[in-house]
Amino acid sequence: MFPKVHDQHKNGKPLVPNGLGVLYVLFTTVYLFLFYFLSESSSVQHGISAPLTLAVCVLFGGFMGLLDDWMDLKWRYKAFMPLIAALPLIYFAINMSARTSITLPLIGFVDFGVWYFYLIIPLIVMIVTNTVNMLGGFNGLETVCPAIVFLGLMGISVFASSHYLLMVGPIIFWLILTALNLQGKIFVGNSGSFAIGMSLVSFAIIADVKIGLLVSIIPYIINSSLILLTVFFTRKKALIMFKDDKLESDHKRSLVTTLTYRRPLTERKIVLIVSAIVAVFTLFAFVYSLFSFLFI
Repeated sequence: MFPKVHDQHKNGKPLVPNGLGVLYVLFTTVYLFLFYFLSESSSVQHGISAPLTLAVCVLFGGFMGLLDDWMDLKWRYKAFMPLIAALPLIYFAINMSARTSITLPLIGFVDFGVWYFYLIIPLIVMIVTNTVNMLGGFNGLETVCPAIVFLGLMGISVFASSHYLLMVGPIIFWLILTALNLQGKIFVGNSGSFAIGMSLVSFAIIADVKIGLLVSIIPYIINSSLILLTVFFTRKKALIMFKDDKLESDHKRSLVTTLTYRRPLTERKIVLIVSAIVAVFTLFAFVYSLFSFLFI
């Protein structure tokens, strides 16, 4: 049913079903539609529905991922396509009179005013969606790390609103895909990575846990910055060599190649280290956000 691709980091390069992230898109959409219908009176405010807005964004993320799987979109298209999904979030934020300020670590309170709607939201959507998509390629890496960030954001949102209920079902389903991906039985593909990236940023904006998201994805931003700066200045891509069940690199052009620079590591250990790094930043985001809610 799903196309199979070679697992490049396994002996014999076995074929594994790819693109199962589309199941997450379908499940999440149905879940959010049911959430809307079953709690219409409480989920609609000022004629705006949080579940439907989130469903639209997830659907677009999945669609964008499918296009990339089918057509291998160039980065100049993938970089700006998420801006389309920013439109319903902008509409939602304006009509819900969303908070336009962010309390940044080491900087403090910053109120962006109207620029929050027309500049900050599009930038956050574009950056988060693409950076999440760029950190992958290993069994579990593209599923475990977003799951950690999502669980952190849901924990933060418990103190901010009741919007965490929107993603209880989808995160459970994503964790099932994560377990299968960790075992090397499936790949979620671009449809999954773009959809989960769009889910993260859309949920963060709707639940107003933006600073939690921005702190949690710092490892993603570091990874993307290394990749893009290397491509821009040297025209070279991050590459990793597979030998004797271990992976090693002779350069530092991404987060993974930095970790494996002249230091052979197994695929499982790479995933564990990167996941631990993401978990540390997510924990810091949770503690900082909790402190902000209680004392600021």
